[in-house]
Amino acid sequence: MVKKKAGKKSVREFSYRERQFPFMEVIRKEWVFFSILAAAAALAGILLPYGHLVMWLGFAFAAYAAIANDSIQTIGTFIASNQDKKWWVMWLFTGVIFLAVVSYSFIVNEGDVSFLRLQGVDSDGELKYPHPLESGVKFEYLQIIAPLVLLVLTRMRMPVSTTFLLLSSFSATSSGITDILQKSLSGYILAFLVSAIIWAALYQFISKYFSSRKAHFGWTIVQWAISGTLWAVWIMQDAANIAVYLPRQLDVSQFIGFAGFIFLGLGVLFYMRGDRIQKIVNEKTRISDVRAATLTDLIYSLLLIYKLFISTIPMSTTWVFLGVIGGREIAINFMRNKQGRRHNTKAIKLIGKDMLAALIGLAVSVLLAIGVNPLIRQDVVNFFKDLF
Repeated sequence: MVKKKAGKKSVREFSYRERQFPFMEVIRKEWVFFSILAAAAALAGILLPYGHLVMWLGFAFAAYAAIANDSIQTIGTFIASNQDKKWWVMWLFTGVIFLAVVSYSFIVNEGDVSFLRLQGVDSDGELKYPHPLESGVKFEYLQIIAPLVLLVLTRMRMPVSTTFLLLSSFSATSSGITDILQKSLSGYILAFLVSAIIWAALYQFISKYFSSRKAHFGWTIVQWAISGTLWAVWIMQDAANIAVYLPRQLDVSQFIGFAGFIFLGLGVLFYMRGDRIQKIVNEKTRISDVRAATLTDLIYSLLLIYKLFISTIPMSTTWVFLGVIGGREIAINFMRNKQGRRHNTKAIKLIGKDMLAALIGLAVSVLLAIGVNPLIRQDVVNFFKDLF
């Protein structure tokens, strides 16, 4: 009998194991990453009794996690279509815009860097997203490690809503969650329809013009201008997701810590070229073309501006982004004059996969909120009592 040589396992054996135990395979490949996360979770438990220390620890977790996950929305197409540019040039461009935008909010809103997104009140006049230390209570452990959950989902290339995942654990009542959900869902539907209509209407012109001509350098200038605008509007919407860990009015030293940490985090993100979550953008049809990226960012930025001025209720920009690229993908693949349904099926699968990830994030967010807040737990119990 011939004995099999010892050595590396076959690709077939690894593929079978990955299919049977996908999450365990992720842990095997990413043991360093999960070891760091475990150490971070342990540190959060140690510092939990020390309110101000754990506050800054939670902020650091949230800042890196939010930027790493939300990079696909605002600067994902920017990175994909500027592979030939130096990383530090793109970092300084977005970093300076970030500093300018949050500085404006800090000055105009008297220390608030969230553009009043965290200042909303309920029917009783109470803050929907109170700061634990300012409310006379301690931080909950789940509030601190919520960003670590976001990092795990990001590592698995899931475009999860940071608004749901981070703000939900600070919501005083379930209305804070439902308000976000309603605004975000309407944003997704609007973005999907607008994007699909625009790309379908322009498909023939775009496919002919883009494929037959090389992009003029002027497109790069336009794209940087639109990307900068999109990035600024995103900060106005989503700075609340990170600032929720800090006092609602920051002093100068706190503002320097807030802005400086995120500025450096952006540098790491650009150095890594968006990290793994960038695949969500790169797998979309011809998104690396600067002209396609510019049009996508223009649609997205206009929708965010529209939603920005409707109300100060926080909104999942991730859901709006998924609507924009989902509508684009559907329009392009259904307008193609090719036989068969392979392209249509592929587009539907991509959209379904992205939305499934977003819904998983929503479910995790609600569970975290239930675990942190007894009032929300009671609201959920009452909801099911009324339902049945």
